[in-house]
Amino acid sequence: MNAAPNRGKKLGINGLGRIGKLTLWHHVGRKFFSELVVNLGRPAGRSLADVAHYIERDSTYGRLQAFLYGHRAQPVISDIDEADGRMWVDGVPVTFLRAQRDPARIGWGEHGVRVVVDTTGRFLDPTAASDDPKGSLRGHLACGAEKVVVSAPFKVKDKTGALPSDAITTVMGVNAHDYDPKRHCVVSAASCTTTCLAHMMRPLIMTFGARRILSASMATVHAATSSQEVLARLPEAGKTDLRKSRSIMNNIILTSTGAANALRLVIPEMKEIPFIAESVRIPTSTGSLIILVVNLQEEPAAPRIDRETINAVYRQAAADGPEGYLLYTDEQNVSADIVGMPQAAAIIEGHETHTRTAEAFVDIAKVPGVDPRMTAAFENTVLRFPVTQAVIYGWYDNEKGGYVHMLGDRTVSVADSLA
Repeated sequence: MNAAPNRGKKLGINGLGRIGKLTLWHHVGRKFFSELVVNLGRPAGRSLADVAHYIERDSTYGRLQAFLYGHRAQPVISDIDEADGRMWVDGVPVTFLRAQRDPARIGWGEHGVRVVVDTTGRFLDPTAASDDPKGSLRGHLACGAEKVVVSAPFKVKDKTGALPSDAITTVMGVNAHDYDPKRHCVVSAASCTTTCLAHMMRPLIMTFGARRILSASMATVHAATSSQEVLARLPEAGKTDLRKSRSIMNNIILTSTGAANALRLVIPEMKEIPFIAESVRIPTSTGSLIILVVNLQEEPAAPRIDRETINAVYRQAAADGPEGYLLYTDEQNVSADIVGMPQAAAIIEGHETHTRTAEAFVDIAKVPGVDPRMTAAFENTVLRFPVTQAVIYGWYDNEKGGYVHMLGDRTVSVADSLA
């Protein structure tokens, strides 16, 4: 048996779906935590050996040992102990809990777990009480954890209420410093789309300022997720989106995204920019694309904004980022090329950046709130000014390569902040 890393810190993972499983892969490879404790919440397969089989193999990324060491590597899972619910994965002991689905009943404290990553997608309201009969994020805190990192955006049921003071949404490389270990106990790592979008918008805001960005919109061409059906089926009672009941294998499916709302939480300047976000699901397993359209106001004293200007912004931002979260490329890529690409939250495809400058017209006499006495002296109240529209493409691996890596960095930084 291999010796476990001697860091003395344990990580709890709630859920072993796509993000949960790949989070386990990430931390087994990273070896920051001395032990992993994974809550399945129910029995799985016929035995723990079936769980090991599921962990070892992945239809998108291949086998775990190849991910860690290359295609010549030998299996890395050993010493499967059904009675103790434990196995060793590349020298890291991993304990599996199979009894409780309610976070408040898991008992993290009994296992010495101080930090939990909730990857279930079920518990997203940080205002829900720890004893909520449907379970809640605060249940993790009630049963011994000190910090909870959530692999999805928060969803607060009370739309009029603000986030609790101990909850925060962060994207690494954008507003990670807003996390205060003395104050925040529940941390959302946003979503894969928000993460990519934040790294696409931030360089533009830092270069041109929010006031010069007249409007922005994005569409994400997104790989399939587990919320969709493999084959078409009858919608469940009360379902309003009939398209998610259609086969993702055979269809392009229009859907929604909460990226616009989450983006305002991590980049406050976005509140000043009219912005809309849309999503389209396509029949691929991972590898997604954001098509970002921004309208920028030209200024007389500043150089004209063109394709090279935009690409230069991203080249410089990529060069200035030591974490490698933003990458820039002049190559011609397809989605498969970025699957598994490590670290990158966004890969800007500069080859496809496009700009077009034209004049916009505004009749200030028709602008709401303008006093007619102010425009009475004008012979012509129509203003003409140049606007440049830019189209920018950003790739992202919405699973392991991009989002799970960013989630892992957030988790490690939260654990490192504990005394």
